[in-house]
This record gives sequence, C-alpha cells and structure tokens, in this order.
Amino acid sequence: MDGGARTPDEGAKASKGALSIHGTNPQYLIEKVIRSRIYDSLYWKEHCFALDAATVIDNAVKLNSIGGTYSNQRPTEFMCLVLKLLQLQPEREIILEYLRAEEFKYLRALAAFYVRLTFDPVNVYEVLEPLLDDYRKIRTRAMDGSYSIITMDEFADQLLTEERVCEIQLPRITQRKVLEETEGLPVRKSKLGKAMGVLGAEAGGASDDDDEEDEEGRERYLSRSPSGSRSPTPEREKSPEFWTEGSESESGEEEEDRTGRYISRSPDGSDRFVSRSPSPGSPVRMAVDDDERIEGDV
Repeated sequence: MDGGARTPDEGAKASKGALSIHGTNPQYLIEKVIRSRIYDSLYWKEHCFALDAATVIDNAVKLNSIGGTYSNQRPTEFMCLVLKLLQLQPEREIILEYLRAEEFKYLRALAAFYVRLTFDPVNVYEVLEPLLDDYRKIRTRAMDGSYSIITMDEFADQLLTEERVCEIQLPRITQRKVLEETEGLPVRKSKLGKAMGVLGAEAGGASDDDDEEDEEGRERYLSRSPSGSRSPTPEREKSPEFWTEGSESESGEEEEDRTGRYISRSPDGSDRFVSRSPSPGSPVRMAVDDDERIEGDV
C-alpha cells in the first residue's frame, strides 16, 4: 500500500485523553455524512492539520460567515473548525476565554456552538444567555450558497430553542423552568424583563388597592344587615289568584263567592273593589247595596 495514500478518516481521531460526551465520541455529534465531507474537504486538509487550542484562534478570527453546508453539501469553514474543536476538546476555561473575546464575533459564535454541543444543560443556559445582549450582525450561509444577515442574539436564541442549527442535530436540552425548580438555576434577568417587572409591580400594586376597596365595600354591605348576614332577597309580589272550578278551596270571601268574580277589600274594610272575571262566558250579576255601589257600575 502506498504510504502517501490518504484514507477518508485521516485526522479523524480524537486527541489523546479525550472524553466521551453525551455517552459517545464527541465527533459523532456531527452526522456521518457531513463529517465525511469535512474530512474530504480541502480546507480541512490544508488549514485544520496539527491545530491546537491556541492556533485554532487564528483560523477562527478569519471566518466571515457561519453555516453548515452549501453548494452540493460542501462544508463551511465554520463547520470544519467546529469538528476540530470536538477533536481537541479544549478545557472549559479556554472555551470561556473564547467567549470573552468580544472583538472577534465569529470566534464567539464558534465557542457558543461548541458549548451547545458539549456542555450540560445548566451550563448551557448560564454561558449562552449573556450572548442575548450581543446585537452585532453576523453572516450566515445557506445551503444554496447565498448569504443572509442575523445578529448574535438571534444565533444564541436558536441554540437555546431550536433542535437543528447549521444543519446539525443538537443534543436535547432540559427546559429552563424545569432546571429552575430542580437544579436551582437562577431566573434569567434581561433588560426587557426588568422593564416588564417594574410595570408588573405597579400593576400588581394597583390591583391590590382595588381588591382592598372591594373588600371594604363588601364589609360595609354585610354590616347593614342586623344579623350580620347578607340582606335577604326581596320576595316577588304575588299575583292575584282567581277562582276556578278545579280549585279545591279558597280563603276569605273568595271561598264564599263562587260567581267568578274576584272581590278585594281595602284594609279598613270600608270600600270594596269588584273586578270582572277574566274567564270567558256571560257575566253574572251580583247584588250590591246602593250604598256600596261604585260609580261607573252598571
């Protein structure tokens, strides 16, 4: 076999002493198809050979875009460096130093992507959420080779919320609210959150005052009742009852009078009002004394 021949996986071995991440070889976090194309790419063979945690910075600061693959599945330089970092597995402090280099935005994007792939969920939130305050523009390359502009905070939000970024399937991450309850992750504080918190506190104070006023009014309403309870609901006025053949008994003069008329007396018993029965049929005359005859009776 020719000693100069190169295998597709040449340079694919992880560094000595590399640890498994999420239970697998860290390089396997990138799909096999993309990984094989990276190993075959010219950029990998020319610029990623014999790099270490210090020299990879020189290549990272020269990046002009981020992305996965483009133009017939050709890997971007950004993805080649991501795979190289997975091989090297730099220490945590080195990755954090990459993120602190604010003047090199593509180096920060590279470190943020590596953090999302390898760190545990709590550290992912703690490390990437400060990037939500970075509004600098970065270029991203689509699969058709075209470029588009996004901001660093958009890229960080994609890493925290989406399942695939730069055509790479990201490891599953626990929801933040679950980590706040179980792992003691502090609540995220943002500029918008602080503003909404102030407004929320003011609205909350106003609602508390309204509740107190309603409670006071309720107490005043209850105190008006002599028994300390709510005032009873007034009973509806009873409608006049009319005698019918089917009724078994009537009270007072209604029980004595079966002529079909309803006779009611005033409280003092001096006057009497005689009304016609609403039931159809010929009216029945009733003998009434002249003294008790009401004007208008026939």
